[in-house]
Amino acid sequence: MSVLTIVQVILVMLLWAACFPLITAGIQYAPHLTFAAMRAVLAGMALIMVAFALRRPLPRDYRIWTMLAIVGFGATSLGFMGMFHAAEFVSPGIATVIANTQPLLAAILAGMVLQERLTPRGRAGLFLGFIGILSIAAPQLVSQGQENYLLGVAYIIMAALGVTVSNVVIKRLAGQIDPLMAMGLQMLIGSIPLALAAWTMEEPAAIRWSSTFVGALLALSLFGSALVYWLWFSVLEKAPLNRANAFSFLIPIFGLTMGALFYGETLGWSQLAGIALAVFGVSLVTRH
Repeated sequence: MSVLTIVQVILVMLLWAACFPLITAGIQYAPHLTFAAMRAVLAGMALIMVAFALRRPLPRDYRIWTMLAIVGFGATSLGFMGMFHAAEFVSPGIATVIANTQPLLAAILAGMVLQERLTPRGRAGLFLGFIGILSIAAPQLVSQGQENYLLGVAYIIMAALGVTVSNVVIKRLAGQIDPLMAMGLQMLIGSIPLALAAWTMEEPAAIRWSSTFVGALLALSLFGSALVYWLWFSVLEKAPLNRANAFSFLIPIFGLTMGALFYGETLGWSQLAGIALAVFGVSLVTRH
């Protein structure tokens, strides 16, 4: 991986880490699914408008449209639904930690579908990164016995599974379609189930408009969705999924730091040790 690609990946992880705090700030003002659908539509429209302005072509192959639909359902429909519901029950820092068990799932799928094989050192790095995440999350998992907390964890796992499947399909799409067009279309496709669910189960008109909500919505849509997915697609055009995905273990570090700064979350010794393990795991996977 080149230095530029590594910088892009780190920026992607930083933007993804900011999503849960922004969701937590915004769901106080809007129904969950309505908020999620608005995020997806705004992000998709922004990318499509840029793609058309740059004269990027629409895909014509039905296979590409099928893969875009899978990505949209996984990353946007399931991913956003899980994230927005989980934010009600789990604090932003810990939610970010649990969500990033997905590199292990992605490594398994990448080996099966993309024939990407990790070296023994890479497998050790993923294992250590996962142990680091468990160490970070352990205090909350032990101290919280409430049913709502477990429900929040279940939503996060659902989001992680959706993102995992979509990442493998995005890697398959890389090089076959323009990144702007691909990510814009998948978000618009993925917004359809979210909008239908919001219309059926919620009152979309119940939004309480405020500067906080508008700021969270725009930041999530333009930076936490449009920009981040365009960067991620661009990275996967140049790097193996497993190696790029290994940087996901940096997200808990960013997420817990934001949680401590803005939501008063505290870090114990087990969490500090987990951060050290996660960083070491990333270094093992990404070393030449």
